[in-house]
Amino acid sequence: MGREPERAVLDRMLSGAADAPLVAYLHGPGGIGKSSLLRYAAHQAELTGRRVVHVDARFVDADPRRLEEAAMPACAEPGAVLLIDTFEQCQPLEAWLRETFLPRLADRVIAVLASRVAPDVEWSLDPGWARLFTALAVRPLDAAQSDALLAARGVPAEQRDSFVAFAGGSPLALSLAASVPAAAPGVPWKPTGDVLTTLVERLVGDLPSALHRRALEVVAQAYVTREPLLRSVLGDEDTAAVFSWLRQLPYVEATPEGLYPHDAVRATLEADLRWRDPERYDDVRVRVSLAGLQAVRSAAEDDALLRAAEWMFLFREQGGPDDRYDWRPHPHVEDTPLRPEDVPGVLRMAQKAEGQASAVAVAHWVRRQPEAFRVYRYAGSAAPVSFMAILRLDAPLPEDRAEDPVIAAVWDLVEATAPLGPGEHLGIRRFAVQPDRHQHPSPLMDLISRRTIAEEMRVRGRAVTFTVFEDGDRWRRYLAEAGLSEVAAVDVGGRRQHVFGRDWRRQTVEQWVQHRARATATPMAPWPETASATGPGDQLPRAVFEEGVLEALRTWHTPREFATSVLLHSHLVPPDSTDPAADLRAAISTALDTLRTDAAGVKAHEALTATYIAASRTHKAAARRLGVPYGTYRRHLALAKKRLTEQLLRAEQR
Repeated sequence: MGREPERAVLDRMLSGAADAPLVAYLHGPGGIGKSSLLRYAAHQAELTGRRVVHVDARFVDADPRRLEEAAMPACAEPGAVLLIDTFEQCQPLEAWLRETFLPRLADRVIAVLASRVAPDVEWSLDPGWARLFTALAVRPLDAAQSDALLAARGVPAEQRDSFVAFAGGSPLALSLAASVPAAAPGVPWKPTGDVLTTLVERLVGDLPSALHRRALEVVAQAYVTREPLLRSVLGDEDTAAVFSWLRQLPYVEATPEGLYPHDAVRATLEADLRWRDPERYDDVRVRVSLAGLQAVRSAAEDDALLRAAEWMFLFREQGGPDDRYDWRPHPHVEDTPLRPEDVPGVLRMAQKAEGQASAVAVAHWVRRQPEAFRVYRYAGSAAPVSFMAILRLDAPLPEDRAEDPVIAAVWDLVEATAPLGPGEHLGIRRFAVQPDRHQHPSPLMDLISRRTIAEEMRVRGRAVTFTVFEDGDRWRRYLAEAGLSEVAAVDVGGRRQHVFGRDWRRQTVEQWVQHRARATATPMAPWPETASATGPGDQLPRAVFEEGVLEALRTWHTPREFATSVLLHSHLVPPDSTDPAADLRAAISTALDTLRTDAAGVKAHEALTATYIAASRTHKAAARRLGVPYGTYRRHLALAKKRLTEQLLRAEQR
């Protein structure tokens, strides 16, 4: 199924064509189909009566004498076909094979090697081998080939898309997925634990240490992995050596931007960790998300959108099949500041997309805050094709209210429900305009989203944020997943503009990027329902409080993160506290001690203490520390979290 280019090369070699190579070197990650191509070569050779000499390098122990003994028939019989599989197991013999053994092969013998490791450059540098040798990189199957393979395996058409998306073109992953009994109609397919275990063993193989496994878990989550990212997630471990190890792996590609794994390996590692240890899965995602935030904040202006896109890659699958955001690069579109000569074109676009009233508002803000506008152009063209504006406001002005009804409504809302304090300001993504496909998903809207996210991450002193969409129905679900709720709808020249908002005083940017990364995060309340924003001494919404308890436990041993806890603004901390973080720790420790009122509470206390306070490296390690089965440990831990939260809520409500 597929592999026509590789098969064509093998067919030419077997036919004895004058210009055909004598040695073909197949290379690619485990499960990509190298052994299948060797079997194809063997079958074709047998059809023509040629002798096949098959060597599995796993059983020669990198000993040249054993390899020579196994392959010797190819030195004695003209026209034989020598096939060496899993050559990575004896890769140190590559130079010996090239310089000593292969020149001894009988007349018209061809050799095909298969390895996870790419061939060294000496094959092409040696004048004697350059014409006789070819390297064939075995790539993942494309979507059509993957679908055809699944169809041949009898997988129903309606389930193939989810199989293809998971397998990333790996024939092994596709075959294993197809071996799982079909799900009920309408039920999304998910890989079973057995499938994941087999895939990890076959695609990844044995790993040198737990540190190397943790590094791979990072690579599986991040869009690209650079050494600073690895260091920020893994801490003070020897990340330089681990990064060097990663870039040598056959299923990891090295690019100018960093390292990334093949799709099948990424999907397998991600699904395996989520199935095996859901809390560690969340922990890795949170650490990668925080590292992404720091990367956006420290990036030069020209790189900020790229760093924001890399952070948004974490959420590429959370929106489902109708996700409104495409995280991939769009090099054909440029994000640029507003130039004076752009203004007439910007006003025409506003008029065309949203009407005269919107154009009047755009003209007002071009005069008031020209630096707030970004203009989008196709590469090589000076003509603007789209624009957006993120306004920064710290006080309502009469002319702003008069010229822009959306801003008037926003100020009324802020003054009624979330008034600004000294030094605070609000930000509003007021315009997002592309005339021909107004606010429909497109590369232009993707860049507008990235600019908005980058701005939120980089700006300081912002208390509340708003974004405005005319096409609210299309974007409402996407915005809700990003933590923005609809707070107003305003008529502008007969067209409805929907305003979505969040209050950063209820959840800081650092807390938001952590919460956003969790696979099963509790919904947050992004906008206050009362007449004032939540401040010290106010009672937190229950969902916010519960998430805060779990976050405090997870960051127990990271003081800088613990010091940003939303619980510092709860009644757990006295209003006149001189050390709020210490008082919060004391309140949690006291509540934890009260769990030991019965046998179940004692076990719950032990599970939570072993996991967070004693800081076991993994949940399975915590279970081993307690001497209980993993399933029993998880039940104790779930009970502990529930009881601790209830105890702290009682303290909060007193």
